[in-house]
Amino acid sequence: MTPPYSAAGAPVAPAHLPSIAEQVNRVPTEPGCYLWKDAKGEVIYVGKAKNLRARMRQYVTLQDDRAKIPLMMQVVRGFDYVVVGSEHEALVLERNLIAQYHPYFNVDFKDDKSYPYIAVTESDVYPAIKYTRERHRKGTRYFGPYTDAKAARETIDTLRKAVPICIGTCAEWKRARRYLNSHPDDIPVANMVLAKRGRPCFDYHVGRGPGVCCGEIDTVEYARHVDQVEKFLGGKRSQIVDELQDQMREAAQNLEFERAGRIKRRLDVIAGLDDRQEVMFSSDVSIDLIGFYREETISAACVFVVREGRTIRSSEFVLNKGMDVDRVELAEGFLKRYYDETADVPQEVDLACELPDEPLLEEWLGEKRGHVCRIHHPVRGEKAHLLKMAESNARHALNRYMVRTGYADDRTNQALLQLESALALDRPPLRIECFDISTLHGTFTVASMVVFTNGRPDKGQYRRFKIRAELDEANDFQSMEEVLGRRYGEKNMADERFAERAPDLLVVDGGKPQLTAAMNQLSALGLNIPVCGLAKSDEEVFVPWDETPVVLPSGSASLYLIKQVRDESHRFAITFHRELRTKAQSVSILDEVDGVGPKRKRAIMRAFGSMKRLRAATEEQIAAVKGVPPEVARAVWETLRAWDDEAAGVAAAAAGDGAPDGNPGAGVAD
Repeated sequence: MTPPYSAAGAPVAPAHLPSIAEQVNRVPTEPGCYLWKDAKGEVIYVGKAKNLRARMRQYVTLQDDRAKIPLMMQVVRGFDYVVVGSEHEALVLERNLIAQYHPYFNVDFKDDKSYPYIAVTESDVYPAIKYTRERHRKGTRYFGPYTDAKAARETIDTLRKAVPICIGTCAEWKRARRYLNSHPDDIPVANMVLAKRGRPCFDYHVGRGPGVCCGEIDTVEYARHVDQVEKFLGGKRSQIVDELQDQMREAAQNLEFERAGRIKRRLDVIAGLDDRQEVMFSSDVSIDLIGFYREETISAACVFVVREGRTIRSSEFVLNKGMDVDRVELAEGFLKRYYDETADVPQEVDLACELPDEPLLEEWLGEKRGHVCRIHHPVRGEKAHLLKMAESNARHALNRYMVRTGYADDRTNQALLQLESALALDRPPLRIECFDISTLHGTFTVASMVVFTNGRPDKGQYRRFKIRAELDEANDFQSMEEVLGRRYGEKNMADERFAERAPDLLVVDGGKPQLTAAMNQLSALGLNIPVCGLAKSDEEVFVPWDETPVVLPSGSASLYLIKQVRDESHRFAITFHRELRTKAQSVSILDEVDGVGPKRKRAIMRAFGSMKRLRAATEEQIAAVKGVPPEVARAVWETLRAWDDEAAGVAAAAAGDGAPDGNPGAGVAD
């Protein structure tokens, strides 16, 4: 759904909002949570506020500058709110409401599946460890979530080699639990009965079970095993090692060499596990480092869990929001969801961006941890390095998800169909060509042509054009007419290196003037190619058949595709322009100075050795070169200053394109 826009391009309030605004005026000014609803009464967004009325007014008056707000308020038809006692209570309630309703406009996991956990059934007389996807049973402690089910199962297997403990799937443990639960008043007697009647399970024989099923261990000793298991899962492995070493020495002193040997093998298991893990910090820090990677409407998060200075695991999550929300909202939404799911809260959480509610989030995390938890933003050192690694892993996780689910293909097909409908095309634009002009005050004017085939860059079809017209100043319209005339002229239209047919859609970078120039040139050539212009400021699409621009929905596949096409053409054009300017600067800048011929040029370059040193020289230093008069030295100096000023202007104009230079397979067109 497209949000309404005024003639000036600013969002305007939908007609139904005044009645909602009147209702908002009666909302209390206390802390709480608000729930926006659509026409069906379904909750589409949940938020918290220190002052409910003031925060909700920002929505109905569209003073909230987030891109999704106009679209969201277009479908809002009502709301509910819940008043609480403090902002902290509002944060907890907000997370519970999001978990209950899964609103469309809130940041959440992309798939609503339950993630694996490792659980310890603490309410049992002899607690067992188990792999599970549920995390709501009372009396059970959960560790996770894990996003790799295989890794969770392997962790249980390795842990039981180090510390023998019953597993929840063992039939003999289940039988023993039923018997113990039926005799809660006399556990020692029940243990004696199990010792007489019980059948040892297979795990007991191979050293992974402690022998609950056959009465070989009492509750005190078993509780010690459970405590070690929970410390192990919580990352406190040094404490386990110290305890096992004490037990091994004690057994050796008592001449219990068989028991000492079993403990030694358990220590070897833990040592082998530590050898496989990279030591990232010199101190025993407890940190979660969270990196994000965003696409247009989807993103991924990677959590590196560091305990005692070692990365004990990493978990990757795919989220249902991407660049359609800002990175602060994405990070804050993920933090609330992730730490609501896990009981393992560290002493520090590291993120790349600062959050407005950090003190409140730190209070909430500290309450869950039972101790202080800080949110930190490293910019250098070991933490910053590991945070970059987390971001890289998030990117790979998102790519794997998109390949596995066919998300990219589905979204590309959706984008082509949306463009066909929005731009009134005869067929989906399977071949899109886009042109952009890059110049510096009319010098080194170039044009780029990028091609997208079936919604993807077709770099072998890219072309670069040097504008031949003599221009005293920048003239994008004349340049656009020239490049379209050359591209769609009879010669190149018949050249198979360009294409076997005309494009299904021609995109020009710019608004109505650039679109008009393109239409005039196509008309002069007698061609009927669908064409549109994309203005960068408001991302409006101008079409020939309507004075009002088409506004593609924010976050839609079609808007993402056409922006990608436009941005790629801009990157390609400015890359070519920079190549020409760099070449000219290094070769012929002195040729433009009156009074500098080949002999003086050689003398100047011999004196300074490089253009970098010459550009840093003063007028007096240039005049000191033998054979260079003062007036010529001044002319050289002024020319160099003019070139530097123009270069600074180009760099400022190009800042933010962020794209890598170069493009294999593209050529300079005739």
